[in-house]
Amino acid sequence: QVQLVESGGGLVQTGESLRLSCVGSGATFSNYVTGWFSQAPGKEREFVARINWSSGGTKYADSVKGRFTISTDNAKSTMALQMDSLKPEDTATYYCNAENKYTGANYWGQGTQVTVSS
Repeated sequence: QVQLVESGGGLVQTGESLRLSCVGSGATFSNYVTGWFSQAPGKEREFVARINWSSGGTKYADSVKGRFTISTDNAKSTMALQMDSLKPEDTATYYCNAENKYTGANYWGQGTQVTVSS
């Protein structure tokens, strides 16, 4: 059973930084594309960033390009999201996601809250 556990959320002020982590277990993550999604109150869950564990290829939402950086530590089965220059509109619950490239099986973490005050 694949499990994803996020950590690192919190309350910060505009312009500050946070680093989110997602620790995975129960899978060979080189077979996965993993990423981060955010969901603000009353809104749909939306894509933030993703990374291919085997190729290292990344993709970002336009709203976070140049501010957020996604990375992996393959040895520790950990994915991180470095969030710099945070804005109030980044306030949301952030979810870790893993999708198997071959089966399409999709897994979510429980989420971590990020709040950016103005």
